[in-house]
Amino acid sequence: MRTGTATIPLDTGKCPYWLFERMKRLSRGIILAIREEFGPEEILRRLSDPAWFQSLGCVIGFDWNSSGLTTTTLGALKEGIRGIESEVGLFICGGKGKTSKKTPEQIQNWGEFLKIPQERIDKIVYASRISAKVDTSCLQDGFQIYHHNLIFSKSGDWTVVQQGMNKSLQKARRYHWLSSTIQETYGKLDFIEEPHSGIISDVRKKHLNLTAEESKKNKEISAGLAKEEPKNFLRDISFVLEKSDSLMRQKRTQNFAEMELNNTEFNWHPVVQEKFDLKRLKKTIDKIHFLQPDDFEQLLSLEGVGPKTIRALSLVAELIYGAKPSYDDPARYSFAHGGKDGTPYSVDRSNYDKTIEILEKGIRKSHTSIREKAEAQKRLLNNFNKS
Repeated sequence: MRTGTATIPLDTGKCPYWLFERMKRLSRGIILAIREEFGPEEILRRLSDPAWFQSLGCVIGFDWNSSGLTTTTLGALKEGIRGIESEVGLFICGGKGKTSKKTPEQIQNWGEFLKIPQERIDKIVYASRISAKVDTSCLQDGFQIYHHNLIFSKSGDWTVVQQGMNKSLQKARRYHWLSSTIQETYGKLDFIEEPHSGIISDVRKKHLNLTAEESKKNKEISAGLAKEEPKNFLRDISFVLEKSDSLMRQKRTQNFAEMELNNTEFNWHPVVQEKFDLKRLKKTIDKIHFLQPDDFEQLLSLEGVGPKTIRALSLVAELIYGAKPSYDDPARYSFAHGGKDGTPYSVDRSNYDKTIEILEKGIRKSHTSIREKAEAQKRLLNNFNKS
């Protein structure tokens, strides 16, 4: 997974009209330059790179350390190519708040307009929905998704850029996906194991991470638990909650761990302060049992299965059956092009120069004044000098 870093505190207010209009023109020129040189798939790849995306937002003029960089950059891109989507070969769906919920509808509308086969449209719609589910329920990092964009090409390739907020921390976190980097398992894309092209955040902490390879066994048992008789699972989750303050004693056999818990070894564990509405949980488990999902991804995709259901299943899988999930944060600190001292890696000069060249070409092609172009080029150089 590519890594990137930025401080992105939550920001309020709106982008001024005069600035947004200029951002639209400049982003349009940059996108057209990349399209002309490399094609639409390369635009998708670059948008899926957290560091490149951050640089683009800086170049077109938004605050480098604001959560608004994500929402405003994507808004400017969407408006900047409005009317020339077919020429560019890219179609931007979704947005912030209520607009994000219209993403599947917008994908469907574009698909019908372009006469894309319905099977391909359905796959893109599914990618939009499952990526949002994964970053809400598989990655329980405390950031609530409030912005979701899916950008796709006629060939069916796509990238997702979505952002979550943590109001208590006053921080935002951005998640990037790219269809061509998602691994295939048994002939289909695997959306639940290491699926991201990058996650950008300056806040890292322990949290439930079911996208990690280390969580595979936990997911398998969770899916199995959901398909069994609901009374068995409810008995197990009740046991875990009742024993959360007891002394811990552990007996292990090959595939089984019998635990009594206390707050000493597991003082960081979510079971200590977890609150479940068991009546509501029972309704969800009854529904899952009736539908009998084939695997964890199908379980996750079911309507009504949210973070609490997944967390409850994961807790039982871990604390009763010994299948420990990962609690490592997949977000990482890094630099866009390496560092002069070799940290975290040496500067890739050819990649560095190519990025500058592409952005400069976009600036030259944009329909902005000479002064605005000069200011954009200055921001570009300042941004890369920080790298």
